[in-house]
Amino acid sequence: MANKDGYAETVDYDESLDTHPTDDELDAAVESLEASGFDVVVVDDAAAALNELTSQIPAGASVMDGHSTTLEEIGFMDHLMEGDHEWDNRHGEVYGIDDDAERLRARREAQASDYFVGSVNAIAATGELVAADASGSRIGAYPFAASNLLLVAGTNKLVDDLDAALDRLEDVAYPLENARAQEAYGQGSMIGKQLIYRQEAEEGRTTLVLVRESLGY
Repeated sequence: MANKDGYAETVDYDESLDTHPTDDELDAAVESLEASGFDVVVVDDAAAALNELTSQIPAGASVMDGHSTTLEEIGFMDHLMEGDHEWDNRHGEVYGIDDDAERLRARREAQASDYFVGSVNAIAATGELVAADASGSRIGAYPFAASNLLLVAGTNKLVDDLDAALDRLEDVAYPLENARAQEAYGQGSMIGKQLIYRQEAEEGRTTLVLVRESLGY
């Protein structure tokens, strides 16, 4: 299991909701997710996940992200900020703004980027995705705003059903993210805005890249 940036050594969380499925369980989950309208790609490792994400974003597209430990772990954030690409890096534009009010306005506008890249906190084998954050800035683009949504997650986030997915949010993702926020910002996090993503009606809009590694919270 991943080290969770060291927080797993000090934070009490439900490790039973942070395990990997069998091949048969993964196949069944992919079938359910595809029936929910999500395009699903399964890859073996972080390098393959990064390659999959970058291959899906065309030159000239505007790209924004929702904060994600998984995106950092697979190297996407380094690639977005410093890599060899021809994208319109909305993250760099937004966080290059000094004025707080103007930066907030730009963050809202960036939710409607051509491609929004992020992760989720839990994946139900019955076909639902669960994600949350304190302010909504991470997940605001997911339901509608972004033209294309690319999500990446380790298969350690796959659980049996929606109830277990909600439990994973509360008992795995939140305590670990709360510890990270305490260290990064000097204050804890909260589950302020929560999304249950049951169905994608727009064909081809939302792609979930599942990685056979322990990634993220």
